[in-house]
Amino acid sequence: MKDELLETMLISDVGVEKNIGRIAIIGVRHLLGSASEIFTALAKNNISVDIILQSIGRTQKKDISFTVAKSDLEKAKQTIEENRNSIIFDKISVDDSVAKISVLGAGMASNPGIAAMFFESLFKAGINIDMISTSEIKIAVLVPEQYADAGAEAVRNRFIAENMLV
Repeated sequence: MKDELLETMLISDVGVEKNIGRIAIIGVRHLLGSASEIFTALAKNNISVDIILQSIGRTQKKDISFTVAKSDLEKAKQTIEENRNSIIFDKISVDDSVAKISVLGAGMASNPGIAAMFFESLFKAGINIDMISTSEIKIAVLVPEQYADAGAEAVRNRFIAENMLV
């Protein structure tokens, strides 16, 4: 499998971004347009979002979490609170002690071994993953900020050991 991955995939970078925060909107009513309400309100206030995670519970409510720049964290929370009547949710949780570790390279989505190596590296380093985002060129995870540098080093070392980091 390693040889197959080498033919189709090379990791170009392992990165860390610490200047972010996570907002979790808990207990959003599972209604048509809820996500649109949230992200339209944020966009109108020039707030860019990055990793987005939505989960649906058994109570017909969902939780929507996303990351923003730390400098936009309070403004994003205020924007959501100001739109409480149209979004309809139970509570907001804000965390400014998170960081993002990313692995960049071409063909990410077509090589399942990359994600496994990435997650296993963090597991072996004792670092828990809070959120995951994937695309064709990037896998990113949210971790506690205090572990970001050690996590990135563990991931980088694993891909170097596998001769996959260019």
